[in-house]
Amino acid sequence: MRLLRAAGKNLTVLLFWLLVWELLALRAGSALLLPAPWSVAARTLELTGSAQFWQITALSLARILCGVAAGVALGTLTAALTARFAAARALLSPLLTMIKSTPVASFIILALIWMGRDTVPGFIAFLMVLPMVWTSVSAGIEQTDAQLLETARVFRFTRLKTCRLVYIPSCAPYFISACRAALGLGWKAGIAAEILTVPQSSIGRMLYESKLYLETTDLFAWTLVVILCSLVIEKVLMTAVGRIGRKHARGSAR
Repeated sequence: MRLLRAAGKNLTVLLFWLLVWELLALRAGSALLLPAPWSVAARTLELTGSAQFWQITALSLARILCGVAAGVALGTLTAALTARFAAARALLSPLLTMIKSTPVASFIILALIWMGRDTVPGFIAFLMVLPMVWTSVSAGIEQTDAQLLETARVFRFTRLKTCRLVYIPSCAPYFISACRAALGLGWKAGIAAEILTVPQSSIGRMLYESKLYLETTDLFAWTLVVILCSLVIEKVLMTAVGRIGRKHARGSAR
C-alpha cells in the first residue's frame, strides 16, 4: 500500500511538472525556443530506434564510467594511504584539494592539450571523482570507533582482519554515499567534457551539434537521455553495492 501511495505521489509530481512544461511551451509558441514535452518524448523514442543511438550511448557510458571507476578505486586507496602514513597525507592533501577547487573547464582545456579528445571525458570524470571519494573515505576512517580498534589490538587481530571487521563496516556508509555523489558528478563532468571536446560518437557531440544547428527538440531529447542514463546507472550501482554490503555483513557475522 505504501508503495502504491509513493508511486501515486511521484506520478502526480511528474504530471504537474509536465503540465508546467507544456504551458511554458505553449507560451513560447515555438519549438525552437521550447519544444513541448510530447515532442521531446517522441523524438527520444525515435532516436532509440536507431543502432547509431545505442552505439553513441554505449561509447559515452564506457568512456565516462571507466574514469569514474578509476577515480573511486584510486580515491579509496589514497584515503587508506593518507590515513596510515602522515607523510602521504602531507604530500597528497594539497594536490587533492587543488583538484577539488579547480574549475572543471580549466581541466578540460588542459587535458585537450595533453591527450586525445576521445580520452578527455574519462580523464575528467576520474579527476572529479578522485578527491570526492578520498574525502569521504578518509572521514569514514577517522570516525572508526576507537574502542573497536582497541579490542582488535587486545585480541591481536591481523591488519587484514582489522580492516575486514572494523574499518570496512565503519567506512561503508561513507563509501556508498561517495559513490552515489561521485557517479552523478563524474557523469555530468564527462558529458561536459564531451561537449567541449566533441569526440566522435558521443552524447556530448550530439548535444553540441543540436545547439549548433538550432535543433532544440534534439537538444532536449539528448538531455533526457543523459538524465535517464544517470538514473539507471545510479540504481544499478546502488543495488550492486547494497548486495555486496549485505553479503559482507553476513560474512562478518559468521
